Amino acid sequence: MMLKNNFTTLLLNYTNDTGKVEKYWHELETAYSHSKRKYHNLSHLENMFEELEEVKDKVEDQDTIVFAIFYHDIIYNVLKGNNEAKSAAIAVERLSDIGLDSLITTKCKEHILATKHHVMTSSNDTNILIDIDMSILGKEWSIYEKYMSDVRSEYSIYPDFVYNKGRKNALIHFLDNNVFLTPYFYEKYEKQAIRNIKREIEILRK
Repeated sequence: MMLKNNFTTLLLNYTNDTGKVEKYWHELETAYSHSKRKYHNLSHLENMFEELEEVKDKVEDQDTIVFAIFYHDIIYNVLKGNNEAKSAAIAVERLSDIGLDSLITTKCKEHILATKHHVMTSSNDTNILIDIDMSILGKEWSIYEKYMSDVRSEYSIYPDFVYNKGRKNALIHFLDNNVFLTPYFYEKYEKQAIRNIKREIEILRK
């Protein structure tokens, strides 16, 4: 309910078409509630908004980053490598349809596309979004362990020898760089994230 209220309130700042607002919420809810989504679901969005609340004073354009959170994983297919691009395209289409100007839609698109690679950008808001998206990595082990299991479930189509290799490569990327890009999230989560990642890599090697 919190997510729907947040989405509805935000869109009603830009349009009076309540039918369109309801339609676009239903689209989001349906996508994030798909049975194959064990991690990239509505709970993931809720966690992201909880993290955003802690850094809202550091965000330059709150509305655009909120739009990006809602739409960043609207498309999620483990067999495809263009999820972020497709999600960004839908975001631009929907936001344009409710009357947002190209400056906002372009920024939203850039935010979403940046969640693919998780590297430092020139935009502080984009870096905050990336850190919010990755905040699960720095949570206590019991939470991380469930995340680890849920992500494996999403990739259940792949056998262990394929999944484990790809997952290890992705995790090693984080160890070769800072996990978190902004000072706040680095201070809050970096040490625990490193511990969690190293622990998962050891599990994958067994």
